[in-house]
Amino acid sequence: MRQIEGVVSDRGSKYAVSGGLVSSRDEVDAFLKTLKQAKKYAKATHNTWAVLLDDAPLKNDDGESGAGMVILRMLEREGLRNHVIVVTRWYGGKHLGGDRFRHVQDCVRVYLEAEAAA
Repeated sequence: MRQIEGVVSDRGSKYAVSGGLVSSRDEVDAFLKTLKQAKKYAKATHNTWAVLLDDAPLKNDDGESGAGMVILRMLEREGLRNHVIVVTRWYGGKHLGGDRFRHVQDCVRVYLEAEAAA
């Protein structure tokens, strides 16, 4: 599991990105469970995720409407399969409007760059 914290901070909201290899929905669930064992991730406002599994794409907005699709589209463009990416947001008290999608994209981009460099 790769975790990158402090990727974006805007109007009090803070973002992190995590990811790892998975090959089934059960493994996605296990990944999320492991991530949320850390209290700060369990208490996050949103843990939005997406994955392109061999049999089907999966995503979950976790209350951040539309964010899962942003992650999924970026995975599709990269052709990255069987790799879940989770963007975590801790809400800072101010609505970000459309900027939240740019922040999700920034988080995914940072993660993909870290994976390419590894």
